[in-house]
Amino acid sequence: MTNNILIEDQYKRTSLFEKENVNYLVHVLKRFNTVPKINNIQIITSTSVPNVFKIVPNKSIIIGELYLRNPVLALVYLRYGIEWQLWYKALENKKDDIALCDVAAFEVTRIFYQLLPKEDKEKLQNLDYFLINLIKNDSTIDVDFLLKSKELQAFHGLTSGNKVFKESWKPIVENLAKPTEYLLMAGGDFRLNIDEVELLNKYGCRPFPRPDAFTFASSTATSVSNFAFDKTDKTRSILIKNSLKNGFETSTTDFSELLKTNLRKIFKLNEACEIIFSPSGTDSSLQIAAITQIITDKEITHVLVASDETGSGVSAALKGCHFENNTALNFPITKGEQMEGFRDVDLIKIPFRDEKGQLKSTEALDKEVFTAISDTNKLGRHVVLHVMDHSKLGYQSPSKKMMQDLKSIKDLSMQVIIDAAQLRLDPSDIQNYLKNGYIVSITGSKFFTGPPYSGALIFPERVSKLIDCVKSKLPKGLVQYFNASDWPTSWICSKDLSDGFNYGSYMRWNAAMVEMERYFKTPILYRNMGIEMFCNFVEDSINDAPFLQPVYSTVTRANTYDNKEFGIRNMRSIFPFFILKNEDPLTVDQVKKLYKLLNSDISQHFEGTPIETFRLAAQKCHIGQAVNVKYTNGVQSAVLRISLGARVISESWVNRDISLFFRNIESQLDQITVIIKKIELILNNPELLD
Repeated sequence: MTNNILIEDQYKRTSLFEKENVNYLVHVLKRFNTVPKINNIQIITSTSVPNVFKIVPNKSIIIGELYLRNPVLALVYLRYGIEWQLWYKALENKKDDIALCDVAAFEVTRIFYQLLPKEDKEKLQNLDYFLINLIKNDSTIDVDFLLKSKELQAFHGLTSGNKVFKESWKPIVENLAKPTEYLLMAGGDFRLNIDEVELLNKYGCRPFPRPDAFTFASSTATSVSNFAFDKTDKTRSILIKNSLKNGFETSTTDFSELLKTNLRKIFKLNEACEIIFSPSGTDSSLQIAAITQIITDKEITHVLVASDETGSGVSAALKGCHFENNTALNFPITKGEQMEGFRDVDLIKIPFRDEKGQLKSTEALDKEVFTAISDTNKLGRHVVLHVMDHSKLGYQSPSKKMMQDLKSIKDLSMQVIIDAAQLRLDPSDIQNYLKNGYIVSITGSKFFTGPPYSGALIFPERVSKLIDCVKSKLPKGLVQYFNASDWPTSWICSKDLSDGFNYGSYMRWNAAMVEMERYFKTPILYRNMGIEMFCNFVEDSINDAPFLQPVYSTVTRANTYDNKEFGIRNMRSIFPFFILKNEDPLTVDQVKKLYKLLNSDISQHFEGTPIETFRLAAQKCHIGQAVNVKYTNGVQSAVLRISLGARVISESWVNRDISLFFRNIESQLDQITVIIKKIELILNNPELLD
């Protein structure tokens, strides 16, 4: 075939590259970044045969220039071709099994199409191409149809010697024949679903990289980085190959255990510390509630510190109640109803703020917690104390002194849970908690900026041994939430949970650990100096803006233990603030509206303005979403948050050069300035908040 050119070398001054089309072409090429990177597979354009689409197994994909005239069309076809090549490589070029490549590539491309924005799908609406038509009619397509499809076989020109879809392939296709961006939003709940216009979930982020946004939203959730996405995408390829070679269940179990081993290595934990993965921090609370039910015969009271600054579903989960209308395993349930097998418990909520919205002192909080535990103990009940180590707004409670004072209570039956969902901790902090016999609840999606919905419980050795000896089974209602594979293999209590694996949870944790590893690879001196630079600048910037009022206080930031070394937990790294207009705080609805405007391109409202204003309006700025807090005069308002995330440090160290590291930190400080300027721009155009 003549006139074939590598796609990267293809650039002609056709209508495709005219001014009005370039921005759209860039938009499509950005999405192409989510397509797997495969070594030694060339993408070649053909001018001599403009309507060709051909897969040359293990060598190349040839696509005619006719496809390239519609970038979205080319994107879909290339997604199919690259996925086909990925599975062919995983089969180690076994031509008798290429039917698997046809089926898997179609399944991935079908889902990929579903995740395209509405604007892109509309550009395919009136086209008559075989693959596009097949995807649009996917409800009538089954495996048998795909196995017999001569059109799919024509793409690669190979005839399968085996027209039977092997039974061993089914779980591999069901779990791994999915785009990585889909896996990163699977196995959670409705909050991970993305809208069809901006492709954002409830937390304002995406399951694939969003480098065009300035992002300091680690107190809530963050779009996955390019680095972590690529690493996780590569992991999917490895898992496909391993599953075909060693069997799906064996490969997946090995992967799950490898993740737990890696997490122990990152935080330098004893191998005897058991780990349970969960889809979210709230699911971890449900796991705690369930475990507590089987390790004590006493009546149970949960003492929830920072009840006003923890996850919205935690209270329900601790009572054994459904906290959403569907589960991570996609069971439809009714929010608020109690799950089967849970007995009633008491829940004592201890909020950080009083009825007027004022932050309580450390002494007042300590007194409330101590009294609640002491009084509950007198009733002969088992206490579960939920300690907060970094709340949504960056607070910690109770104090070290109060935890010591609890030793004075006689015959105290109590288990301490550390809510470290923000994970603004160093390895030594987690180690100290475990040495004290505390269970630590973490996520990989806050400070470490992994994809949202990656929870885990870390158990100290002595608690793990206690659970290991329990013969009772977990409440039956948990089968709708968790698979037995997520729990320690030695525990009898979890044997009756669901079969299967939550690949979404595994993939999100894989991405989170990629971020953890590169954060800790940054030399500690530069890491800590970068943290100081960033946090000092954010604090000063908020203080200097007359339309922002900081919320944070040092009142509840007492150290939990003496530590002479610098520690992330001893620094304020979450910066919440009220937004003022004419010296009055915005209403809750206005704050939520401003948050969305910040995270969007609103340049359409600033046509004809100076280019600096237009570009400022266009810049997407993702920060921590609104948290309801009463203003000083008792008026209900809400705060937004700018937060330090691990990527501020690790992505600044990407060149491993000291001078570039600090310059990269400074460039992110410039982004903070832009965010604050955009807030001011929105405030100066109040009609945007109506």
